[in-house]
Amino acid sequence: MRYPNISVIILNWNGWKETIECLESFYQITYSNYYVIVVDNGSEDDSIKKIKEFAEGKIKVSSKYFKYDQSNKPIKVLEYEKEEAEAGGGRESEISNLPPSKKLILIKNDKNYGFAGGNNIGIRYALKALNPDYILLLNNDTVVDREFLNNLIKFAERDKETGIVGPKIHYYDYDGRSDVISFTGEDIVPWKGVGQRYGSGEIDKGQWDKPMETDKIEGSCMLIRKEVFEKVGLFDERFFCYYEEADLCFRAKKAGFKLKYCPDAKIWHKVASSTGGRTSPIRIYFLARNRFLFIAKNFPEELWKHILYIAFYEFWFKLGIYSLYHKDFKALQCYLTGLIDGCKTLVTYKIIRGQDYDSKRF
Repeated sequence: MRYPNISVIILNWNGWKETIECLESFYQITYSNYYVIVVDNGSEDDSIKKIKEFAEGKIKVSSKYFKYDQSNKPIKVLEYEKEEAEAGGGRESEISNLPPSKKLILIKNDKNYGFAGGNNIGIRYALKALNPDYILLLNNDTVVDREFLNNLIKFAERDKETGIVGPKIHYYDYDGRSDVISFTGEDIVPWKGVGQRYGSGEIDKGQWDKPMETDKIEGSCMLIRKEVFEKVGLFDERFFCYYEEADLCFRAKKAGFKLKYCPDAKIWHKVASSTGGRTSPIRIYFLARNRFLFIAKNFPEELWKHILYIAFYEFWFKLGIYSLYHKDFKALQCYLTGLIDGCKTLVTYKIIRGQDYDSKRF
């Protein structure tokens, strides 16, 4: 079997506890040709200090999914500021002779560039400095199975037209269970502006054990062939967070790449913890706004009236959920602001489509 070179990008923003659990699980995988890149997205806590202490072996990680392994500590950390990283680094020889589980590249951003911008910084660095065959984007609030990358690579290598592959994603903790599916695949429903997710909330009894093509791979874990970035560009940073992976998947599929779900690869995901939870203001605002941005970019104008009808009816549902049930008026305000800003996106769609967003800038 060929062992392609993989660049693994993990984005951290004020979430070092999740990040070091993710790192510890990843360093125990069986695949043997990869570089791990942690992009700190302008954290305001002591994330950088804690991640380096983990690498030194000073912080032991406790998890129900694995046993802590001291044998690969200390891990050599190669640090770059954002500008150095985007210019291509240059000091990789300091770690090139170390095994994958003994090295870590840490990129320190000066502010929060969002999921799209933060990952783009890591992707640009990887493409310039590491010459990867694939880039794996992995959320910091995930834990991985030891064989997951091995199985993802085997699956992707069977068909060169496969551009993006995703694993079977379980909830990290679903009322105490670890066998409840969060995501397998998703088909985009254009007239709704959202996707039809498969398997979500179901106990895993093997019913989603067949590979399939899909419209979207979830951004929490995406194995992306480098040719996808070379052909369609990077994430559109106007999304900031949420829907940016749907936009990338849409562009990749339009360019002729296949998107596939690999059931033999498995991870667990805490879901939305990297943005503060399901009811965080950031999540609520950008989900509401970016749905319209995604539609304005990618679908014909005649579909928009359906989106507006649905948004109108959803407004009353959200009004009841946030104000009457949760009594969370801040969440309601964020939703309304996102809805208004999203509608403005439709009004200015010609500007959006007319702008040649430089997503191909490496």
